[in-house]
Amino acid sequence: MATNLVRFDAGSGARWGVVTGTEIAPLSGDYPTTAALIEQGEAEWRAASKGAARVALDSVKILSPVTTPCRLYCQGANYRQHMIESGMDPDAKLFNMFFTKADASVCSGREAVTRPAHVKLLDYEIELALVFRRPISSAITVTRETLPDYVFAITIANDLSARDVQLPQTQFFKGKSYRGFCPIGPWLTILDRSEFAGIDDLALELDVNGAARQRDTTANLVFKPAETISELSTFANIAPGDVLLTGTPNGCALRAPPPPLRRLLQILPERVLWKLFLDGQARRPQYLKPGDRITARIHSRDGAIDLGEQATEIVGRDG
Repeated sequence: MATNLVRFDAGSGARWGVVTGTEIAPLSGDYPTTAALIEQGEAEWRAASKGAARVALDSVKILSPVTTPCRLYCQGANYRQHMIESGMDPDAKLFNMFFTKADASVCSGREAVTRPAHVKLLDYEIELALVFRRPISSAITVTRETLPDYVFAITIANDLSARDVQLPQTQFFKGKSYRGFCPIGPWLTILDRSEFAGIDDLALELDVNGAARQRDTTANLVFKPAETISELSTFANIAPGDVLLTGTPNGCALRAPPPPLRRLLQILPERVLWKLFLDGQARRPQYLKPGDRITARIHSRDGAIDLGEQATEIVGRDG
């Protein structure tokens, strides 16, 4: 049965615990990092739900269950409809798109995020995130059967993106790495080995101010976790507690022009091209503004796997 591990502060510093309904069964061990929990805490978190001590979930501050420093690896355009909207053929599977985010972007899935003053096109991207269990320092082949040997937990991530930095400046790293641009959690969901098949059919739901923006399932992932980790291992080192964001579905605020128009725009001078792009995107009301509230959930249809709910308020100057 899946176990949900939360990192929290009840007023005396960060601690870990097992979520049981609306309560937390705290762990007594000192695990300062996610890696320490992975490497040393299994016996305790497996037994914690049997203990008598409980803390109300709504009485504590929820912290990011991924501690820093860590590596954040990401996949782009990895859902079928998102690829189609981007002018790509998901059945061709020409290449798996990788990029990274700075770990300065990591924050709790239950805290406010500041939109930088110079950013006007702030976008949301719900993603299933995988937290690695063990070091990887050479090329390996991961299969569906061996995936649990490498993945410790799954969780929700929101790959917040400053589109007016990311695209005109061709700066994926900068445009996606401002502080707070990667809410993670609220907790880590550890699956039993028999439950890992459920990763392939999880529902993703993101709302802004109560209105549905993104709806999809991981059944529509183009590059699945096992093949992705296999490829990632050919050019990147991985440590326990590092994270892989597996891509976002369609429904983001960003709208790319259709392929025929994109080809026409390519003949324009770059300054004119990006002015038209920014002016067009600025008219889209879906971009995040101070005061907006994002909620994000990932879960199995039968409720056996529930990654909880993120609640993120956007703050900062508007104008």
